[in-house]
Amino acid sequence: MRRPAVFGAWPTGERLARIHRSPQFVDGQFRNPVPTRQLLPGSALPMARTQFAREGRLRRMPVGRIPVHRPTAADWGEPPASGLRLTWMGHSSVLAEIDGHRVLFDPVWGERCSPFTWAGPRRLHPVPVPLGELDPVDAVVISHDHYDHLDMPTVKALIRTGTRFVVPLGIGADLELWGVPEERITELDWHESTEVGGLTLTATPAQHFCGRGLRGPQHTLWASWVVAGPENRIFHSGDTGYFPGFAEIGAEHGPFDATMIQIGAYSEFWPDVHMTPEEGARAHLDLQGGRPTGLMLPIHWGTFNLAPHPWAEPAERTMYAARTAGFPCAVPHPGRPFEPADEPVVEPWWRTVALPPVHGWPSWPARTPATEAFEVAG
Repeated sequence: MRRPAVFGAWPTGERLARIHRSPQFVDGQFRNPVPTRQLLPGSALPMARTQFAREGRLRRMPVGRIPVHRPTAADWGEPPASGLRLTWMGHSSVLAEIDGHRVLFDPVWGERCSPFTWAGPRRLHPVPVPLGELDPVDAVVISHDHYDHLDMPTVKALIRTGTRFVVPLGIGADLELWGVPEERITELDWHESTEVGGLTLTATPAQHFCGRGLRGPQHTLWASWVVAGPENRIFHSGDTGYFPGFAEIGAEHGPFDATMIQIGAYSEFWPDVHMTPEEGARAHLDLQGGRPTGLMLPIHWGTFNLAPHPWAEPAERTMYAARTAGFPCAVPHPGRPFEPADEPVVEPWWRTVALPPVHGWPSWPARTPATEAFEVAG
């Protein structure tokens, strides 16, 4: 029986040979920099209990309609004054306008992050703008092949725009199966770069795994990404556990004007492959060489229910951690563009559509200006 296209394609030929030559490919599969557990041993039963506990289920969903901003010409009509503007579309999908170019990270416009249209995690809010109304982008960047980051219908819709796809090793096989011309696909190993216009895109390490269901071992790579222009540079974490590689990436490519860091879908049952909000804040500091500079945009939260934690908890914990560390953090409504160079206006909008914690919403510490915080820390 022919396998459904949504599951992707197995790398073959020169693509597979290149995978086998990768330093990351060991004993028949891609490996993380350090030994990693996708799921802790013995966690199946306690995980099921947590997943189906009534109180937890109630807090994993919003109690009202998540406010979404629909971008207009007033938002995107003029180039960003600072040369850098970010628009969080929900989950890990971010449109970055950087030094005159447009890069779209992990675009997922589908209703479900699943191989099926009738099952799997459903969106908690609509996409801010239909894909057909989005102006063309110079590059689409994919972090890995999980369904909440690589969406077949979204990819097919983007083919018409003529954009380039920049992806980790192996994912090009999926894209070709779905109709992306080979000449518009660039596959990179960790520490490899490509040029798109005046931008340099570099695949950097992450601590995660791959998989789209019915296929064998880890034959597609996962990555974080650095995008550097003449004036600005940004970092997108993809999905990852916390690991020493952040400091190494920061030393080689940082500091960054903005980081987009995964802070949701964490659990005590899979601590190696998804960061907590506190680990995400620590990763931001590592990427900045230990200084509380640059802005952090939390991603991978609020759009799909993928873990046992309350749906709004990642935003609360991230804001608290960022304020404590002294660096700016923006948590905009989905679809609301902003420039990281501006002081972020933080409105805890998620509190209006979430059940409050048992002891009420916490008070965030006042943010110490970055220079002052570093002097105190030093």
